Amino acid sequence: MSSYLVTGAAGFIGSKVSEKLLAAGHQVIGIDNLDPVYDLRLKNWRLERLQDFPTFSFYQDSICDRGALDKIAREHRSIDGIINLAAKAGVRDSVSDPWSYYDTNLTGTLNLLEMCRHNDIKKFILASTSSIYGEDAPYPTPETAGSSLPLQPYAASKKAAETLGYSYHYLHGIDVTVLRYFTVYGPAGRPGMSMFRFAKWIMEDHEVMVFGSGEQTRGFTYLDDIASGTILALKPLGYEIINLGGHESISINNLIHKFETIIGKKAAVKYYPENAADMSASWADTSKAQQMLGWKPQVSLDEGLRNVVDWYRQEYDWASQVDTE
Repeated sequence: MSSYLVTGAAGFIGSKVSEKLLAAGHQVIGIDNLDPVYDLRLKNWRLERLQDFPTFSFYQDSICDRGALDKIAREHRSIDGIINLAAKAGVRDSVSDPWSYYDTNLTGTLNLLEMCRHNDIKKFILASTSSIYGEDAPYPTPETAGSSLPLQPYAASKKAAETLGYSYHYLHGIDVTVLRYFTVYGPAGRPGMSMFRFAKWIMEDHEVMVFGSGEQTRGFTYLDDIASGTILALKPLGYEIINLGGHESISINNLIHKFETIIGKKAAVKYYPENAADMSASWADTSKAQQMLGWKPQVSLDEGLRNVVDWYRQEYDWASQVDTE
């Protein structure tokens, strides 16, 4: 049994990674500050599922708090790796509040790398983002594509964290793997993301807001596939940047049509001006993940969408009350 510190353990991706590690017999030390950036009922729902495992321990603290991390290191002397999934996410909100994004995504990462350095923790995984590639990337996008022109403070903060990870690898020999995620979706997802919104809005006869023409495309990646790839990346790799992304790219308009078919109801779509922080496309080249990790996405978009809708129906009593704004 190995022991891993998972940051953002009550978050969308962090909770699924934790669940898979626990189910495989590992110990997970979870940390999450339960930031009410969106409805805490989602985070509590995820956290309750983890607390059923006897090898799960939880700290309600921030990775920006060095004292809290020192306490965890004192109480858990044999941590095999840190999986840093705590982040301020979302490209649009980072434009209005860049300070909080840098506090969590960069200073928090620095604190965790220092924790590795001073406690002989050999492995560090950093969750990064496809947004780092900016607007002019080739499609599908390889890791070698340019990433020095991010469009938003969110992506810029992740780029800064990536380069900091390399510094600590070079200076202190920490094995650092950067995973660039491409538009992750699944049950109990963030309510500001399109999958949660579209399911809720169509089922409840709410106006479906689309920013731009709806012809922008995304390579959506199912949550369980992302979690599996993240765990595979715990192997020693040196310093590597690896894309994890879906194999099916789809326009927002066609995505809405798929939801209409699954739900059995017509969407009331209304188009709004595009947001300057949004990218027109994302689609991952995952050949490096296949070569280095043996990873391929397994869940088709149709299956994943059905799972999202089924989860929303099952948890409707409280999920329907979650604000999507």
